[in-house]
Formats: sequence, C-alpha cells, structure tokens
Amino acid sequence: MIIGIGVDVVQVSRFKQQLTRTPALRDRLFTPAERERNIRSLAARFAAKEAVAKALSAPAGMNWQHCRIDIDSTGAPRVVATGTVAEVAEAKGVTTWHLSLSHDGDVATAIVIAEG
Repeated sequence: MIIGIGVDVVQVSRFKQQLTRTPALRDRLFTPAERERNIRSLAARFAAKEAVAKALSAPAGMNWQHCRIDIDSTGAPRVVATGTVAEVAEAKGVTTWHLSLSHDGDVATAIVIAEG
C-alpha cells in the first residue's frame, strides 16, 4: 500500500548560491558523508530529503540529518531513515522507500514513494 508520494525539484545554481551565502546550511542539511559530494549530487539529495518529508506529509520536528541518501550495492540511490524521520515513518507504517533521482542541466529532481 502506498502511504505517501513526494517530489521535489532544485535549481542547482540557486542551491549553490544558498550554500555559499550560508555555509552552516551544508552542516544542517547533510550528514558528514553527504557533505563531501559535488553540488549537483547535494542538490539531488536535498530534493530527495524534501520529497521524503512530503511523502510523510511534512510533519514538524523532523531533523534533516535523520534522512540520509545513500547508494546501494547496485549503484541505485536509497533512503536511510533514522531518528525523527524513522519515528514518523514507523508511525505511518512505512516499511519500504522507493527513490529516483535525476539531473538535467541546472535541475536536480527526486521522487519518493513511501510504501507500507
């Protein structure tokens, strides 16, 4: 059963400007392992985190670092929920995440399906 769907689009150049203007934002939004990625990858990961929040109906109090976007053994992106994000997902009955990331020019997109 689908519990929620989320989608987000990020303009890479605008996202880069935000990170340059507010350096602490990188630490607030991303885990230490994610922070080392290039700007296109960071933009896609931010879009994925936004899409996860939307799939969960964007409840207040979720910590951005409790949602990590990893790569599985096949090279596919995957959602790793911990802490506040895992708590909300569990309360809603989410057992499986589906994630698709895409880049085209200056745009990064993510689609998330939360399944239970």
